[in-house]
Amino acid sequence: QGCVDHPIVLTEAVCNPLYSRQMMSELLFECYQVPKVSYGVDSLYSFYHNRRQNWPCSGLVISSGYQCTHILPVLDGRLDAKNCKRINLGGCQAAVYLQRLLQLKYPGHFAAITLSRMEEILHEHSYIAEDYIEELQKWRSPEYYENNVHKMQLPFSNKLLGSTLTSEEKQERRQQQLRRLQELNARRREEKLQLDQERLDRLLYIQELLEDGQMDQFHKALVELNMDSAEELQSYINKLSLSIEQTKQKILQAEVNIEVDVVDSKPETPDLDPLGSEQSLEDVESINEFEPLFAEEQSEVEKPVAAVQPVFNLAEYHQLFLGTERIRAPEIVFQPSLIGEDQAGIAETMQYVLERYPKEQQAILVQNVFLTGGNTMYPGLQARVQKELLEMRPFQSSFQVHLASSPVLDAWYGARDWAVEYMTREEGWITRKDYEEKGGEYLKEHCASNVYVPIRLPKQAPRTTEALAPSRALTSSTGNPCEQA
Repeated sequence: QGCVDHPIVLTEAVCNPLYSRQMMSELLFECYQVPKVSYGVDSLYSFYHNRRQNWPCSGLVISSGYQCTHILPVLDGRLDAKNCKRINLGGCQAAVYLQRLLQLKYPGHFAAITLSRMEEILHEHSYIAEDYIEELQKWRSPEYYENNVHKMQLPFSNKLLGSTLTSEEKQERRQQQLRRLQELNARRREEKLQLDQERLDRLLYIQELLEDGQMDQFHKALVELNMDSAEELQSYINKLSLSIEQTKQKILQAEVNIEVDVVDSKPETPDLDPLGSEQSLEDVESINEFEPLFAEEQSEVEKPVAAVQPVFNLAEYHQLFLGTERIRAPEIVFQPSLIGEDQAGIAETMQYVLERYPKEQQAILVQNVFLTGGNTMYPGLQARVQKELLEMRPFQSSFQVHLASSPVLDAWYGARDWAVEYMTREEGWITRKDYEEKGGEYLKEHCASNVYVPIRLPKQAPRTTEALAPSRALTSSTGNPCEQA
């Protein structure tokens, strides 16, 4: 039909900006030709859907969802928007925190610890500790750990098995590694030979200074080389010449023989700081990468063939052991400092909101503390909120904490019930006439809606007064100075 010919009930954020509502109303009325629309807050829909006959109309709604957590005071059936508070933590941040914990604990399964799998673990294995510090002390006991640890089986990967390769493929891979090592060793010998030759030329040049009688330059060069006498210089020249001859012999032998010679990673002669070693970093990293492989080949010759292989349990390797992570991840809504957030948790924010009211209204609000949202489905959350309220409330005061019957779906059920009940009424519905007359940011309030705050535009002065202002200034300048002051 090109249009939507029925009313729409739409949820919006708490204290939604007028510009956001204006854009949504413009889309619904101009594009989809909706006859009327109603805006409401999802957690308030859930609150009124779960309200029973003996429940008061006032209460404190704690709504924790995927991205954030809200503390919403409701007085006499209406939202008190001035004292609403938001915590920028929810189920998404808890899943990311759990993912970081397990990736640090099991670096070998970095790719398998995905965000979607962490959300599943949160829903099925996590719980809220009534006393976090006391619960951590319990987990230190080996017996408690064995009885309460949860094991998660990861998907099996056969890439870790060495038996998947045939003996021919293993032999071919080994030959390739040996050839690469041989090339690396040959290149390293050549670079070492070139570097030693440059050092020898420099030392011979310094020795020529001594023979020519240029003593000042000779002593200055000795100081740069950190040497004390000409004898030490001559000794170093002899050692360096011997090292060059040995390197040349190894290069010739490597060209004749097929065997791979190992070049020791340590230099055969002490390094000279003024001359500097300019060996490429990439070659060093590549050599260090293949040296364990080469050492493995040499150990096969030295060690006996019948070596005892360690027992490796692949089934246990592909398991995640969930211990204290079960309580650490959901704890961030009470202690945001665990992930480095400088925010207050649910308990501190709830106490801050309550302290903004007189004692009589505080007593009314705590009689119906209502928990809703998908992030409130952890076992133990209701008991934790009761414990926090017991600590912050006066002695022998009463309070009640209720959990939504279905924290995830009750917002939709509440919106459905409201739409059926108010379908024929005008309360809460914004018609197309209201939209054209009062603008897209207009909101009709109802029991589950935000508070409408109209835009206050500054009044502009009429143009006539602006035109008369210069003439008045001229006439007043000719008057009494005291009157001008």
